Order: sequence, then C-alpha cells, then structure tokens
Amino acid sequence: MSPIASHIGQVVGALGSQWVQPEQATLLFATPGDVLASCTTHELALEPVEAIVLDQATRIDEFDGLEEVELVLSYLASTTQRIVTSLPVTSAVADFCKRHLRRAISLPSADTSVADGPRRGTLQFRITTEPLEHEALKVVENILATGTPHVLLYCRNDDRAADVGDYLTLHGYLAGAPGDTKVPVWLGVNPLEVRSAIGDHKHIPIISCDVPADVDDLDRRHGASDQGFVVVLPREIPHLRATARQAGYEVVPFPPEIRKSAGPIAALHDSIREVIEKEDIAPYLFALESLFEEYDSAEVAAALALLSKRSVTTEVAPANTPTNVPAWAKLFVGIGTRDGLQPGDLLGTITGEANVSGDTVGRIEIKENYTLVEVHDSVAQDVIAALNGRTICGRAVRADFDRPQRGGGGHRLNRSRNS
Repeated sequence: MSPIASHIGQVVGALGSQWVQPEQATLLFATPGDVLASCTTHELALEPVEAIVLDQATRIDEFDGLEEVELVLSYLASTTQRIVTSLPVTSAVADFCKRHLRRAISLPSADTSVADGPRRGTLQFRITTEPLEHEALKVVENILATGTPHVLLYCRNDDRAADVGDYLTLHGYLAGAPGDTKVPVWLGVNPLEVRSAIGDHKHIPIISCDVPADVDDLDRRHGASDQGFVVVLPREIPHLRATARQAGYEVVPFPPEIRKSAGPIAALHDSIREVIEKEDIAPYLFALESLFEEYDSAEVAAALALLSKRSVTTEVAPANTPTNVPAWAKLFVGIGTRDGLQPGDLLGTITGEANVSGDTVGRIEIKENYTLVEVHDSVAQDVIAALNGRTICGRAVRADFDRPQRGGGGHRLNRSRNS
C-alpha cells in the first residue's frame, strides 16, 4: 500500500513495528493495544485524526475484546469519522456500534439470497497462504492428473496472470491464452473475452486464483462450467461463502473427504466436521495464518487435535479447588467529566503510579463528579495508595473502595474496608 499511497501524497506507517517515524504517517496501521500505549505515553495525539477504521471488529473482539478500542475512542475528537467493518456482525460488535457510532449508516452484510431459490452449482475451495499460485499449481496438478486436457485459470488482472503463468511454466505446466490447444493451462482475466475465445466451456474446469470480488464476478467466471475451484486465503473465507450463497452456489472443500474411519478416529472426524459446518471458524483461521506459513496445514491440524486430546484427558480439578480467576474490587475516585477526565488519563496514572499492568484494570465508568474503576483485588490497596493525593487533570483526587449509599443512590467512600 505504501507505494500506492505515495503517488497521491499520503504516507503509510505502522505502530509496533520497525517502521520509521510512524507518528508522521497520514495513514497509520496499528492494533488497539499499540495505539492505547502510545496515547498513554503521549507519543501519539489522536485529536487531529479525521477518520478511524476498526477493521474486522469480530476478530478483534474474539481474541482481545473491544475494551482497548473503547479507550482509544476516548482520545478522539467528537468530529472524527468512525468506521467499523465486521463479518459477521456479532451481538458484541452490534452493541459496540450502537454505543459509539451514533446515527451511523449501516451497510448490511447479511445474506440476501432466497432460501428456496435455485442452486447454480457447487464451488470447491482450497485454503492456503501467500503465494496463492503455489496452491493453484497443486489444484492444476490434481485436475490434469484425471486426464482433463485443459484447465482455465482466472486472475484479477493481466500482470497477475503473467506472474501466475510464469510460475506454472517454471514448474512444467505451459500456460497461454484461452483456446490455445497447445498448452494445458489457459489464463483468463475478463470472462466475456474468454467466452468469445473458447465458446462453450461447460466441461472445462475453472480455477479462480484470486477470490471473486462480488456476485457478478463469481457468476461470470464460474457460471458457464460445472467444475469450479477457488484458491483463497483464510481471511477471505467469510467473503467467499457469503458471495457464493448470494449467487446460488454451495461451497465445499477440495479435495473432498473420501475415506471413512472407525472408532475414536471416526468420532474425532465427525466432531471436526460439525464444527466446520456449524461454527464460525474464520477468526481462528486468521489467528493460525502465520503458522500455515511455517508448517503444512495438515501438521497444524494434527497439533491441534493433540492439544484437544490433552485437554480432554487432563484431570478436572475438584469443585473446591481455588481457581486463578482474579477477584475484582470497585474503587471510587473523586474526579469526573467536569474535570475533563478521560479513561486514558486514569488508566495511565494507575499503571504508572501503582506500577501495575494494564490487564489488572477493568471497566472505567466516568460520571460527572466521580469515577468508578474496577481493579484486581490483589492490587486494589496499592492503587488506592497511589491515587490518593495524586493530581489528575489539575485536581488532587481522593480514592477508596466504593460503597453505594443506601436509599439515596449515588456513591460514597468506604472509609474502612476492614471495619
């Protein structure tokens, strides 16, 4: 993206990496945790930011939660445009958007296909990592090994087609223009031009080396053939499934499972099939993507099966055995919105002055005259001692364990927790 951005006068940067002077970028990529850390130490100022994009919110919530994102938003100006992308939109993401994206325009990603509509066919897909042409070569080998004389391979543009063609030729599979009977692999970009070149190609296997961009692109590529294959990255699976459903296609893995096992192995296979068919595994594909670059996907799957077996056979702790789940204490801090307090101000003071990690701090509720903050019970006394008398936003604060007043609402300080 950086070379493209430079042509339009933009500068790309990334936090948490070796990128030089990321704070000078006009397009900055970062995790919520890295942004929050930079804001807390005043290395990064978000007030001038014109727009913030929370990409793949469901995956962020799945692995890290959205609490850090909420703290980051508190550093933004009220006029900053906020954009959230998520597929699917979970209840947690929907609630987040409702609270932080007021009067937002929604572009629904729900499946718009008709449940009882006609089925157009079946698409088989192969999940891989970069470079895609490596896995496309394997698919081509599988298909041509069956005796099929030609296979048509679609790419997103001419440059991409040239690169894929060179790669296939280097590995012994000559590639050329559609209709060239001297080569086994035909390379296509524009489906309409391909059809005019080879006419009826219903029985010619078609491979998309780049996932179709939309319903029309998918149908133009694969609608004229009864054998369709798509090579996809893990993060592209939700897009492929949604696009295929809208176009009337069923998507299944390639090659299909043909061998049946018995006993415990069969039970393991059945449980895996059930998860693949019924659960949303896209976030986990994304999380494992870096491992797929180090090891074969079959090795990763075998390791996960072993980990699953170990977790099942591990002896369950007795009910009265203490767990490592920390208890939380709610603290009252005598400073609020009228003093200009932001969540990041209080979080930075707690972690810096009490010398505790950020994961020991929970929800921060800022009211007009006071703030309620949850911390691990084990560090509560240290946090209180660190905050008492400390100046935050120009005001000396008082902190103690929170104790709601009975009958009249509101909160007051608990003068002695042990009394």
